[in-house]
Amino acid sequence: MINFSYKLPKVSVIIPAYNSENTITYTINSVLNQTFTDLELIVINDGSQDSTLEIVKEIKDPRIKAFSYANAGGNVSRNRGLNIAVGEFVSFLDADDIWTPEKLESQLKALQENLTAKVAYSWTDYINANGEFVLSGKRINVNGDVYENLLINNFLENGSNPLICRKALITLGGFDESLTAAQDWDMWLRLASKFNFICVPSVQILYRISANSVSSNLVRQEKACLQLLERAYQERPSALNQSWNTSIANLYKYLTCKALQKPLNRQKGLTAAKFLWKYFLNDSSRYQNISFSLKLLLKIAIILILPTLLYSITSQREIKNQESEILLNNWVVEKRLENKNEYPGAFTVSS
Repeated sequence: MINFSYKLPKVSVIIPAYNSENTITYTINSVLNQTFTDLELIVINDGSQDSTLEIVKEIKDPRIKAFSYANAGGNVSRNRGLNIAVGEFVSFLDADDIWTPEKLESQLKALQENLTAKVAYSWTDYINANGEFVLSGKRINVNGDVYENLLINNFLENGSNPLICRKALITLGGFDESLTAAQDWDMWLRLASKFNFICVPSVQILYRISANSVSSNLVRQEKACLQLLERAYQERPSALNQSWNTSIANLYKYLTCKALQKPLNRQKGLTAAKFLWKYFLNDSSRYQNISFSLKLLLKIAIILILPTLLYSITSQREIKNQESEILLNNWVVEKRLENKNEYPGAFTVSS
């Protein structure tokens, strides 16, 4: 008798994808290029209307499994992937984010060396649509019972971060499909209420800032975050008096900064003003942080009162950057021609 044995992958990576043709290749390659290779990559095509599915099918790697469904949203897609996954550990990755090559290996090692932990997380940096660095994320390193830390702010920052024991996710019933935003924070809180976390203190997630991302709908995000915080504090009422105001202040600080990201317009300026006021009211250190608040207020005032000036300043900066790039490219071309013609003192510049 022939014995057919199939070794299950150690890790299942789940990518929910909706109209992601511009970024899905970069995202998938960041998984396929992981130093840890014993994985399956499950792509859930959530009713994309563009060429996302065709692009995925063109990538030839036996670890990739693509499934298509009618559009149902990110949480439903994550749960669909979770139901398909067979790995001992699971990690979710948004279709426009990127991992550094050692992400899975480092997080798996952390979990294997800390058996009481069921969730390993790393640090995040932010990139723009072109993949260029924008800003650094939080650098918080807390381990064990992190529930009250997560109540104060979502230091995991996004849904593309942790590596999680699959049984822990199954125990909790997967993601809450009723939430329209902040689904990742809700899941991390629910995991933290039952299981220990372990930190890998290294930047391993590159989160792409996009005007079209779910987190860009600020009013919806505010409502969902308040809803999950109320539910989360019911889980641990002893923390209510100590940290409720801090949680709310941090939420509105985040929403204010989010509203002040490009593209800027008057409506976002008004929304930022509302969020800034709520941040100020709930911040117990409001007077120590007055300089920060005034800077935000100044930016809001410029958006509301002088939007044309703000647009002009931004445009001039972009034009100057483009001009500098053109001049540099021309200089490099000239030097290469000079080198090719063997002019005295010629040298080569690598682009």
